[in-house]
Amino acid sequence: MRALDRKLVRDLWRIKGQALAAALVIATGIAMFVMTQGTLHSLTITRDAYYERGRFADVFASARRAPESLARDIAAIPGVRRVQTRISELVPLDMPGMAEPATAMLVSVPEAGQPALNSVILRRGRWIEPGRPDEAIVSEGFALAHGLEPGDTLRATINGTRRDLRITGLGLSPEFVYAIAPGELVPQEGRYAIVWMGRQALGAAFDLDAAFNSLSLALTPGLRPGGVIERLDALLERYGGTGAVERADQTSNAFLAAEMDGLASFGSVTPALFLAIAAFVLNMIIGRLIDTEREQIGLLKAFGYSDAAVAWHYAKLVLAIAALGMAMGTLAGVWVGRMTTQIYTEFFKFPYLYYEVGGWVFAVAAAIAAGSALAGGWSSILRAVALKPAQAMQPAAPADYRGSLADRLRLARLFGQPERIILRHIGRWPLRAAMTVLGIALAASTLIGTQFMVGAMDEVMEVQFNLSQRQDMTVTFVDQRPARAVNDLAAIPGVIAVEPFRAVAARLELGSRHERIGITGLAPDPRLNRPLDVDKRPIRVPPWGLTLSAILAEQLGARPGDTITVHVLEDRRPVLRLPLAAVTQDYIGKAAYMDMRALNRALHEGPAISGAHLLVDGAAEAAVNRDLKGSPAVQAVSLRRNTLRAARATIEQNMTVFSFIFTGFAALIAFGVLYNATRIALSEQGRELASLRVLGFSRREAAHILLGEVALLTAVALPLGCVIGYGFAALTTTLYDPDLFRVPLLVVPSTYAYAVLAVLVAAGMSGWLVRGRIDRLDLIEVLKTRE
Repeated sequence: MRALDRKLVRDLWRIKGQALAAALVIATGIAMFVMTQGTLHSLTITRDAYYERGRFADVFASARRAPESLARDIAAIPGVRRVQTRISELVPLDMPGMAEPATAMLVSVPEAGQPALNSVILRRGRWIEPGRPDEAIVSEGFALAHGLEPGDTLRATINGTRRDLRITGLGLSPEFVYAIAPGELVPQEGRYAIVWMGRQALGAAFDLDAAFNSLSLALTPGLRPGGVIERLDALLERYGGTGAVERADQTSNAFLAAEMDGLASFGSVTPALFLAIAAFVLNMIIGRLIDTEREQIGLLKAFGYSDAAVAWHYAKLVLAIAALGMAMGTLAGVWVGRMTTQIYTEFFKFPYLYYEVGGWVFAVAAAIAAGSALAGGWSSILRAVALKPAQAMQPAAPADYRGSLADRLRLARLFGQPERIILRHIGRWPLRAAMTVLGIALAASTLIGTQFMVGAMDEVMEVQFNLSQRQDMTVTFVDQRPARAVNDLAAIPGVIAVEPFRAVAARLELGSRHERIGITGLAPDPRLNRPLDVDKRPIRVPPWGLTLSAILAEQLGARPGDTITVHVLEDRRPVLRLPLAAVTQDYIGKAAYMDMRALNRALHEGPAISGAHLLVDGAAEAAVNRDLKGSPAVQAVSLRRNTLRAARATIEQNMTVFSFIFTGFAALIAFGVLYNATRIALSEQGRELASLRVLGFSRREAAHILLGEVALLTAVALPLGCVIGYGFAALTTTLYDPDLFRVPLLVVPSTYAYAVLAVLVAAGMSGWLVRGRIDRLDLIEVLKTRE
C-alpha cells in the first residue's frame, strides 16, 4: 500500500464510530431506494408479463342485452384488433358457515377452451367440458378461503333459481388481479368470488342465447382508445350500454396502477431526503477531520504531494464510507424489499410474483451514494486543497469566544456556568448547530410523514363507517323493484329500519370536462347512509339538483350553483340539466347523489328502488340473512361490519410492517446525526473538559456540558421536525389517486409523540455511547495536546 493509502486506513479506523454512523445514514437512503425500485420493478415486469400472457383487454363495455351479430360491427371499428363478447352477472352464493350470502361475479367462457381475451390461468383442476352446464371454475383466493377443491360444489342463486355448481378448477385472470366487490373498500376473499362458467350455460340461465351483456376489445398497439370508445358507445346505446372504459379505468388495473404510482413517487422523494442528511453528516465528519489534520496536510504538501493528490486522498475516505453505506443499504433494501413484495402478493392475485432487482438499480444506487457523499465532503476537501504548506503547519487561529446572545441580552445570569459554556459553544459554530438541528428535525419529520397514515386511516374509518354509513347491511336487488319492496324488507323479523336507494349509471358534463359515475337516489332525509359536509354534518338531499363528492366536483371544476348536464345511461336515457346543490366530504371514490323521487321522475318511471340499507337487531341477524338468502330478487348482501373488519385488518397488517421499517430508518438517521455531532463536540472540547476535570468538576458535570449541548439542539429540532413532518404528510396525501381514495391531512397528537419518542431514544443511545468516552478521558494525555 502507498503511504496515503495506509494513512487512509488509519484515519478510517480512528473515526470508525463516526464513519459507521454516517454509513448507516447513507444505508437508510440506499435501502429505501433499492426497496422501492426493486419492488416497483418486480411489480412492473410481473404485471406486463401477466397481461401479455393473459391477453388482457384494452377496452371494457357492458350493455343490457345486445345481439351477437353486433360483434361484427364492433370489429369493423378502425383500430379494433379483437372482440370478445360474453355474459357477466352478479349472483348470491350460499356458503356453509356463512350467515350472510357471499357474492359471485359469473363470467362466461367458451366451453371448448380459453377466451380470446382475459384468459383464465388454471392453478388446479381442469377446464369445463361442453354439455355440462353446471361446471365452473372458481377464483383461487375464494376457494382457498373456504377450503374448496376441484370436485366440490358451490350453491348459487342464478336468475332466481338455486343451482349447485360443480367446481372443476381453481383459476386466476389478469382482469381480476385486485378482485373487489362493487361498492366495497378492500378485497374480501371469503365473500367475493369470480366464477367462470360455459357460455351456453349462462346464455340459457339469463335468456341471453345469441346475445351478450359484456364485451372486451383488444386494440392496435399504440392506438389511443378515445375514438374507439366513442364509436363503441354509439353502437351499444340502443342496447342499454352504460359507457365503455379503457384499461386504465378498469377497476382492478386502476387499483394496481394507483399503488404502483404511489410507490414510485414515494421512492423518489424519501431516499433523496435521507441522502441529503447523509451528505450533511459527512460534511461534519470530513470538516472536523481536516481541521485536526492541518499540520499533516501541510507536511504532505511540503514533501511534494500535489493538491490533486490531497483532494483524492480525502475523496477516497468519503467514498470508502459511502461504499460501506452502499453495501449495508443494498443488503437491507433487498431484505426489506422481499418483505414488501410479500405484502403485495396478498393484495394482488398474480400467478407468480418474484422479487427481482434490476442491475441498473444497484448501479444507480452506487452513483447516488457516491454523489451524495462527495457533495457532503466537497467543501471541506476544497478547504484542504486551499491550505498553503506554511499556513497549514501553524496552529489554527484561536476561536473567537465572544459573549453569546444571552450574554449581550444580560440573560446569562439566569443560567449556571455549565449552561453558559453550552450557549457559547453553540454560538461559536452557528451554521453547524443549525445543520444539526435540521438533521434531527428531518429524522423526526420522516416518522411523522409516514406514521400519520395510522391516524388518517382511523379518521377515514370513523367518517365512512360510523358517521356516513350507519346501516348494518345493504341489500342490492337483481333489478329495479317497485317501492313496495321496502315493505317486504321491513316485514322480515329483526329488521328495525329500511332506507331504500335508487342507482343509475350516468355521464356528467360541465364544459369540456366529463365523468362517468353512478348516481345514487336517496331518501330526502337519509338516516342510515347519509352524505356529510366538510364539517362532518349530515346533508339533507335537496328536492332537485345534484350533490357531488368533493373529489368529483373538483374533477368537473364545478361549484355550487353551476348547471351540470347529466346523460342518463339507462332505460330511456334522458338528458338532464341539474344545478349543483351541495358538495360532500367523501374519502373513498367518487359519488353523486339525488333525491330518489326526483330521480325516478326524471327517468319517467314510477317509484322504484335498486336496493336498501337495513338496520337490524343483532340478535336476529342470522335469521334476517337466512330470509335474504332465500329471496330470488336479492343479488348481493353487504354487511358493514365485515367491510369495516376487513379494512381494519388490511390497514393494521400493512401499517405494522411499514411502521417497523420507517421507525428503524428514522432512528438510524437521528442516531447518525446526533452521534457525529456529539463526537465532534467531544473532540473540540476534550481539552476544556479535561481542564474542568482537573479543576474539580465531576464526570457527571463534564458530561452535562457536552451532552447538554446536544440535548438543547434536540429540543430545538423536535418542534421544527413536527412542522416539517406535517408538510411531509401533506406531500404524501398527494401521492394517492383521488379517483379511488383520498387521504385526509390529519396528524393526531400520538403521531407527534411517537416521532419525538423515537428521536429521544436515538439521542439517548448516542449520548450513552459518548458518555463512556467522557468517563474514560485521560486527563494527562489530553492536556499535553493542542486539541
